[in-house]
Amino acid sequence: MFFVLSKIVWFLFSPVNFVILLAGLAALLAFSRFARPARWLGLFAVIMLGLMAFSPLPRAVIRPLEDRFPQQDAAKGPVTGIVVLGGAIGLARGDVVLNASASRMTKAVELARLHPQAKIVFAGGAANLISEATVTEADGAKRLMEGLGLEPGRLILEDKSRNTLENAVFTRRLVDPKPGERWLLVTSAWHMPRAMGVFRKAGFAVEAFPVDYWSRGKPDDFTQPYSRAPRALEIADNGFKEWVGLVAYRLAGYTDTLFPGP
Repeated sequence: MFFVLSKIVWFLFSPVNFVILLAGLAALLAFSRFARPARWLGLFAVIMLGLMAFSPLPRAVIRPLEDRFPQQDAAKGPVTGIVVLGGAIGLARGDVVLNASASRMTKAVELARLHPQAKIVFAGGAANLISEATVTEADGAKRLMEGLGLEPGRLILEDKSRNTLENAVFTRRLVDPKPGERWLLVTSAWHMPRAMGVFRKAGFAVEAFPVDYWSRGKPDDFTQPYSRAPRALEIADNGFKEWVGLVAYRLAGYTDTLFPGP
């Protein structure tokens, strides 16, 4: 139920979707007796869209999330296993497709080569709400990692999870981590606080290994505007989604703190 509700609510209230819906409503009202308030509504939607597309707002939203957990030395060992969260890969027309979070996958392969004894666990099923998928993210991960030379015996696939909560719960059941083992969690830096909170709540002690940074980590992140609207809108949408997700997961009891940290 939580999964379905979260998909519906986020579709309606993601910042980009919301301002587009407002603009559409303003256009419809412009031909009614509400033409005057429609103009103000349309103006508000355009201003909000402009702030997300060209101002420093997306960096200001994403930067605190990405700064929460520090980067690690990839060569530091020993490592029992590496858990890689889905959200970066899929299959289309029989071939691997990577999105803007591709560094989750490339860093996983790098870590696998640096730590040849470590198990590699990929967690990601199919998060489709409307149609039932026959191909999962895990299928794409298997093809990519084995194609890049990872031995099949080292790869463990968790292909049922649809969100971060299920990533943690299902992966813990699958690998049954033991006390004293060292497991790394690889996911996007902006997603790491929520992911760490959920894994801790699930009783899986992992170390944060953040990747896929969208802010530059420089002082002018909070003042430097964007020049490409599509990139800025994607960052704004993901950043706001994570903040909303942190609140929702805390209220639902899936994490123990509102903003998990080191």
